[in-house]
Amino acid sequence: MLEVSTNLRKVWSQVRAQRRLMLVYRPSIVHAHYGSLTAFISALVSFVSRVPLVITFRGSDLNPSPSDGVLRSAAQKLLSRLGALGACGIICVSRRLRDNLWWGRGKAVVIPSGVDMKIFQVIPRQEARKGLGWGDEERIVLFNAGRTPAVKRLDLAEASVASMRELIGEVRLVVLYGDTPHDEMPFYLSGADCLLITSDYEGSPDIVKEALACGLPIVSVDVGDIAERLDGVHPSRIVACDARAIGSAAAEIVLSGQRSNGRDAIRNLSATAVRDKILEVYHRVLGGARYGN
Repeated sequence: MLEVSTNLRKVWSQVRAQRRLMLVYRPSIVHAHYGSLTAFISALVSFVSRVPLVITFRGSDLNPSPSDGVLRSAAQKLLSRLGALGACGIICVSRRLRDNLWWGRGKAVVIPSGVDMKIFQVIPRQEARKGLGWGDEERIVLFNAGRTPAVKRLDLAEASVASMRELIGEVRLVVLYGDTPHDEMPFYLSGADCLLITSDYEGSPDIVKEALACGLPIVSVDVGDIAERLDGVHPSRIVACDARAIGSAAAEIVLSGQRSNGRDAIRNLSATAVRDKILEVYHRVLGGARYGN
């Protein structure tokens, strides 16, 4: 009971803080960039303030999130869906995520997160490797475990690389845990031979679009919007959720030594293009009928 009471006090404190900000800045629109408690609180405050709300759902706010535990995960999904009831506009970063909505699906649009094409550029492979201290002849597979290695399926990535070694010899798996400086990421993406995605759940992972912008080939299971992102991109593959299938596809790509045409494929999701799509949502919401319609 004490924990519940403490959590309720924290929620009320956040409601009051956001309400104060609304009174100070008097915004024309509120945009919550996540579901769960963020969306729920924003919906409450926006309703009281009579200010239209836009929510962007990004992944674990609507997808299952086993790392959070059953009860917490269920609570997060419920709060997300309740928040959606109070939104005038909804953005989902993938079609699959939109399909997870219970209410408000009709007012939801799909806009994946954008990528800064000025930061994420192709760096010559030798230059990138020299900056990271990697050998020119190493075969390097990149994997982004983030803060939730279990959900990202680091175990499957490791098994896939073990399968690769049986086929082509030594392969180095470089794992990122979400603490790599942003300005160093283009070096990793330009220096590696292949990116593996083995997640159980995804929304529209930034690492995929960043890899595409840097021309890094990708081997992924069919999760989130990655199949759509890789449509027409070569060399890159969508494969079954199986270590041998992943390893075989990755080994073939590594041996080819090719970069992908991903940069051309991702231009429609540049940060500027995505900004303009979000502004269209704002204009539609502000140009609509009164709040709540």
